[in-house]
Amino acid sequence: MSQANLIEAITLDDNIAKISVLEVPDKPGIAFGLFTAIAQEDIRIESIVQNVNRNNVNDITFTVALEQAETAKRITEDFAATVGAREVVSDENVARLSVVGSAAVADSKVAARFFKALYEIGINIQMISTSEVKISAVIDKTLAREGIKQVYREFGSV
Repeated sequence: MSQANLIEAITLDDNIAKISVLEVPDKPGIAFGLFTAIAQEDIRIESIVQNVNRNNVNDITFTVALEQAETAKRITEDFAATVGAREVVSDENVARLSVVGSAAVADSKVAARFFKALYEIGINIQMISTSEVKISAVIDKTLAREGIKQVYREFGSV
């Protein structure tokens, strides 16, 4: 596959919020309980990352549409109190920048180039997620427009 068709699209979603529940007990059923409570309110989850286990606790971070952030945070705070998590933090000043294409995940050079593009202009990545055809980075919303321009420069016209 040529370098030109490694990715088919570059997308930016700046209508999201990031919610993290910190120091959740590491035991079966935690994710099930949290996301069941969120699903009962018909809140769409965009991406989920569970961080590494340390001292029998984990952090779970997920993104939701900005208009659902307040409700999602309230549900998460109620859940966190029930299971004894340390705290819930949210950030509405984030955006998701993605490269999309059949080779986006299969070719590790795509990820390297994507992250290099953000690094070159000093953008810190807050969260990374992947699917079969997409690599996404959650970044500071104020840097999102410059970030997408830089990723376009890296990959050329898509």
